Amino acid sequence: MAGDDVEKLPRKTYEKELLRLQTELARLQEWVRATGARLVVIFEGRDAAGKGGTIKRVTEHLNPRVARIAALPKPTERERTQWYFQRYVEHLPAAGEIVLFDRSWYNRAGVEHVMGFCTKEEYQLFLRQCPIFERMLVEDGILLRKYWFSVSDDEQQERFRRRLEDPLRRWKLSPMDLESITRWEDYSRAKDEMMVHTDITEAPWYVVESDDKRRARLNMIAHLLDSVPYQDVPPPVLELPERPESTGYRRPPRELQTYVPDHTADL
Repeated sequence: MAGDDVEKLPRKTYEKELLRLQTELARLQEWVRATGARLVVIFEGRDAAGKGGTIKRVTEHLNPRVARIAALPKPTERERTQWYFQRYVEHLPAAGEIVLFDRSWYNRAGVEHVMGFCTKEEYQLFLRQCPIFERMLVEDGILLRKYWFSVSDDEQQERFRRRLEDPLRRWKLSPMDLESITRWEDYSRAKDEMMVHTDITEAPWYVVESDDKRRARLNMIAHLLDSVPYQDVPPPVLELPERPESTGYRRPPRELQTYVPDHTADL
């Protein structure tokens, strides 16, 4: 379906529901922290499908000591010689933590496979090992959620165009992104093959229609919340103490310190 065919969710409706869902995410976070749960959320999909914006909304009001983003760069020469999943394992959560993978081990099933960055043997080995690896994670008690953000070719093209013209978002556009335009069907076949092998009962894929970014964000967050059996954890009772009487402290003279210039004075 082309992006123009999707009715955009009104901003007021979006912002109201987003705030409600983010409040629930804060409750989920407290449940994870208090119970020692381990939650992994994988965000995959085509370039410009809306993964990054959704991750920002998920983590916007969460404690970075509890919820962190794992966005790994390309592997080093040493990492290339390791077991493929090894460098991802060290980013998995400990008790009371949430990790959101902005792209994940599924790089091998997508960009590495399509662009020829791995051998056919490495690709086939990944497809065999990935379901085993994920079953091990789930068996060990990790809550694993996998989301595929699906965007139409017309909408992706429009988002690339906007990135190209916007200096604030120009950094999001790379030569690899542009190459994905000419390899659209190759990536489609790779995604289909990936789903055949890794859409398993223990860790199924959930597809997020993302031609409307607002709908995609709300739908994904709502699904995540519904899929985790979290409960309210009563917060600790806190009271502001009375400020004690002064004991004679005096602030040093202002001229002894270097202050940031008042940029706003010229606005």
